Amino acid sequence: QVQLVESGGGLAQPGGSLRLSCAASGFTFSSSTMSWARLAPGKGLEWVSGIHSDGRDTYYEDSVAGRFTISRDNAKNTLYLQMNNLKPEDTAMYYCAKQGQGSTWLDGVRRGYWGQGTQVTVSS
Repeated sequence: QVQLVESGGGLAQPGGSLRLSCAASGFTFSSSTMSWARLAPGKGLEWVSGIHSDGRDTYYEDSVAGRFTISRDNAKNTLYLQMNNLKPEDTAMYYCAKQGQGSTWLDGVRRGYWGQGTQVTVSS
């Protein structure tokens, strides 16, 4: 049974930082492509960042490129998202996802497995 448990969300000021973690179990994490996605009030699901199984290749949505860094520790079955220079528009529920088959990163998130999410609020 796939389980993904996110943590690390909270309240941050604009320009601040947060580090999200996702503990994975129930599948072979080291062989799985993973993503972070977010859902903000009044908006649709947005893919944020993705990483291949070996961690060498990483991908970012344009609005977070240069501010967010995705990484993984396959020995600990854990996915991370370091978020720097946070902006109010980054406010959302953030989800860790095991990618499913899809023609796009977002499609793969929708067809995959999600965790329960962790709330990130950026406000002064």
